[in-house]
Amino acid sequence: MWLTSKSLRFFSNLKRLNQLAASIVLTAVSILAVLPGVNAQQVLDTPIIQLESSSQWQQTLAEAKGETVYFYAWGGSKPVNDYLRWAAREIASRYNVRLRHVKVADISEAVSRLKAEDGSKSAIDLLWVNGENFSYLKEQHLLLGNLWSSIPNSALLAIQKLPLQNDFGVPIEGFEVPWGVGQFNIIADESLFSHTGSKQNTVTPSSILAVATQNPGRVSYPRPPEFHGTTFLKQLLVALSNKDQRLFSAATPQAQEDLLPLLWNYLDQLHPLSWQQGNAFPSSNTEQLSLFQQKQFVMTVSFNPNEIEKEKSEKRIPATSHRLYFAQGAITNSHNLAIPKAAQNSAGAKVVIHFLLSELAQKQKLNGSWGDPSVITPLLDEASTLPAQQELHSSWQQVIEDKWQQKYGA
Repeated sequence: MWLTSKSLRFFSNLKRLNQLAASIVLTAVSILAVLPGVNAQQVLDTPIIQLESSSQWQQTLAEAKGETVYFYAWGGSKPVNDYLRWAAREIASRYNVRLRHVKVADISEAVSRLKAEDGSKSAIDLLWVNGENFSYLKEQHLLLGNLWSSIPNSALLAIQKLPLQNDFGVPIEGFEVPWGVGQFNIIADESLFSHTGSKQNTVTPSSILAVATQNPGRVSYPRPPEFHGTTFLKQLLVALSNKDQRLFSAATPQAQEDLLPLLWNYLDQLHPLSWQQGNAFPSSNTEQLSLFQQKQFVMTVSFNPNEIEKEKSEKRIPATSHRLYFAQGAITNSHNLAIPKAAQNSAGAKVVIHFLLSELAQKQKLNGSWGDPSVITPLLDEASTLPAQQELHSSWQQVIEDKWQQKYGA
């Protein structure tokens, strides 16, 4: 939470009185956070001002001054890159911490580097991560823990409204902090699915197949392992299997044998009707959106539920464009921030996370050109939130991508 000058004066006076008490509170919170049977809500109920005034957080702020935080994050989006440049300026002026965005095409590059370093001192201070990459790093004990109990603004997280305590079926347990939320959705003209039998605002595998039949060569999806493309396949699999519960546990050989043929049989029908007859695919959702803007495609996909309004306000897509989601619900997951255990500037990294969870930073992320939904309670917009579908277990990600590559990637 960002403090005004008035509240800072109040805080300064209060701090002297409450320093000892707040320290006790934060220590208790830290203990509670790791005790069995104590849920995260108990931790998050602690007032932020008490956490911010604690001696532990004040020590973190002092250690962070002058540090340079190397933040490894996807660099493929201009709105995201612009947002991080804004954040870097704010963090430098408020905390005397320099934020350097190290742009990567895929965060797995940073994961591979951490794996090779094997716990030795790392040049990576902060990661933008989720899914199978988080699962691997946590399993290999390469991440710093107790982040929720050591970063005051974690108390703002809307854990009662959003699925923020698990990452692709893997408990977060303080090893990363949610930063934003993605909900898979489809953008198309409002009339496109009106005659396919789908309920209002929803699509099904059969309705997509009907649209592809009516519009040959004008439907496709990003090429897996691009995450929009992989999520499109996961949405199809959830629908085709009637939300088989095995999708939300580790992908056993028997579950793969039972469920994956449903997806391949469907794609064998869809691909001949698709762009390039399914022999080529857009490299990303950015390319797919561009082809939609050029009216070569009749639909595109997004993980940002607010993207459609951004595109319409900039008149890059028709005003008649409409947002839809799969009838089982939009696959919903958080994208998160994590600190490697071997980071050399972990105090600075915590300060960066603290700022990125502040109301100021979350509001800028939501209302600026990025439009990424907030994860904190004060800014939660339930009206724009789509009905959620639980993410598949992280193990299905690699299985689907590998099998897809074998069947269709040549």
